[in-house]
Amino acid sequence: MKLNQHFLSHDVAGQTVIVPTAGAEFHGLIQGNKTLSAIAECLKNDVTEDEIVDTLCTRFDGDREDIADDVHEAIGRLRKIGAIDE
Repeated sequence: MKLNQHFLSHDVAGQTVIVPTAGAEFHGLIQGNKTLSAIAECLKNDVTEDEIVDTLCTRFDGDREDIADDVHEAIGRLRKIGAIDE
């Protein structure tokens, strides 16, 4: 999976913002923290959810299961708005 071409990721003052372009059906902004930033960075390339979890486990302290739950929730929300290409 990867971030749909109609969505762009930007870092603004320490926050990540995912912005749809004119070609996206979703109209709005997605704001997040460093975790979303790391997920969005991973989604620039074709990647699996497990690979994203692996990357976040190396960057952040925390229980792998908690990180996996957070990644799963974030990916689910991005899928819901059409921001993920499978």
